[in-house]
Amino acid sequence: MNRLLSGVSAGVIMLACAMGAAKAADLPGKFEGVTIDAKLIGGQQYEKLYERIGEWEKATGAKVNILSKKNHFELDKEIKSDIATGGLTWCVGSNHSSFAPQYPDIYADLFGLIPSEEVAKFVPAVIDASTLEGKLVMLPRAQFDVSALYFQKSLYQDEAKKTEFKAKYGYDLAPPDTWAQVSDQAEFFAAPPNFYGTQFAGKEEAINGRFYEMLVAEGGEYLDKDGRPAFNSDAGVRALEWFVKLYKDKAVPPGTTNYLWDDLGQGFASGSIAVNLDWPGWASFFNDPKSSKVAGNVGVKVQPAGSSGKRTGWSGHHGFSVTESCADKEAAASLVWWLTNEDSQKLESAAGPLPTRSAVWDFNIKAAEGDAYKTEVLQAFQEAAKHAFPVPQTAEWIEISNAVYPELQAAILGDKTSKEALDAAAEKATGILEDAGKL
Repeated sequence: MNRLLSGVSAGVIMLACAMGAAKAADLPGKFEGVTIDAKLIGGQQYEKLYERIGEWEKATGAKVNILSKKNHFELDKEIKSDIATGGLTWCVGSNHSSFAPQYPDIYADLFGLIPSEEVAKFVPAVIDASTLEGKLVMLPRAQFDVSALYFQKSLYQDEAKKTEFKAKYGYDLAPPDTWAQVSDQAEFFAAPPNFYGTQFAGKEEAINGRFYEMLVAEGGEYLDKDGRPAFNSDAGVRALEWFVKLYKDKAVPPGTTNYLWDDLGQGFASGSIAVNLDWPGWASFFNDPKSSKVAGNVGVKVQPAGSSGKRTGWSGHHGFSVTESCADKEAAASLVWWLTNEDSQKLESAAGPLPTRSAVWDFNIKAAEGDAYKTEVLQAFQEAAKHAFPVPQTAEWIEISNAVYPELQAAILGDKTSKEALDAAAEKATGILEDAGKL
């Protein structure tokens, strides 16, 4: 984690110090009679944090009216609809580093609303990544995301399986370190319709992001140095064929092309998946006997590498933003601060997500002492973060994802060859960038 997130962005911090309007002592503040309308990301892993909203209401005298809770893909569509219809009247919204570049104008600059000394408590590189054209458009929560590999430990302790695997594939059965090994093991462990080797999110930005990181691991690039789509390459075909082959061989559930993140989390927790590339936020859920059939049987390790030797590492982070149209930006900024403050980040990261406040990293490492599973999780994700990389830095990323993913699905389902699908996707992506004046 240190290599990725320790670089000090002096310009950002100096700007924060110069523009911080409030004082730390003022937080959370008093806002009697104010109601803040909010649109938030939904999902069971976020509910513990949202329970803190009641505490903020009691402390400030304000009220929060949650207009919607949806996954980021649906939330993004709703925001676009609000912009188109003039309905952008709410104040606080969930945001993400992959989605934020689409909206350079709708969010207020938090440098002028959050105390500079509070901004300085976040990992500087994450503040840098949350800053667009000099504006701090979101305050990061304890949701820095990069995926590591979860697996059922008992599968690798079965002597009969070890012998059978070695005879079939010619190497020892152990938690995989390459994606080729994941493919072998997924096919070996699969016993449909009750058990599958692995799974993947199969629609929207989720499949495009997974394809993107597999492309990088295969030595390819999504956009070339001139910003032109370059994923319909030999590396791109190899990356897409990884998904195609697993689906064709019935090593993944048949519904995987309709899966998003909650489906994957519930799938691994059901005990029906052998190995699962997933986000840190699921770590506690997977090891809790109240929610998971694999509790006590979960191993975690750094994400595998592709044929180039590079590991997958698509990453990003969540946050909260305040809209420019908000009638009470100070109250909204107070709520955003509350949901990302040290107590909130300790609460969220206790379940596995990676924090974005420096002090909380130190707190979590100390708190994990004596807990073998938590220590394994932290070590795995610290190593995973060393290989993290963001999505291509273009405002059209989500629009391109929406055009590309149906073509990826077409290849996975066998309606097109991988090359045909990628050529069609590249043509669509090129058109989007040309219409935006980028090419």
